[in-house]
Amino acid sequence: MSGRITVEELAELMKKCAGATVLPEDLQRQYESGFDVLGVDSLGLLGIVGELENRYDTPMPPDAERSKSPRQFLELVNSALMTGA
Repeated sequence: MSGRITVEELAELMKKCAGATVLPEDLQRQYESGFDVLGVDSLGLLGIVGELENRYDTPMPPDAERSKSPRQFLELVNSALMTGA
């Protein structure tokens, strides 16, 4: 597990926490699409944020659970992981 969340890891988290099966290559192609288009609702995104907080023992930014796209989400989360908060 790296200090950065990859598209592949996000795809796994989407399946585990939100029940949305999206192949990493499809997620990469739809990087700017809304999570709703990918089958992830606000509760699913909240579950992903919670899983990451538990996994890394680091609070995620409040805006992470309100992210509209995978790109926005990964930028926020990876920034938090790089700075430690």
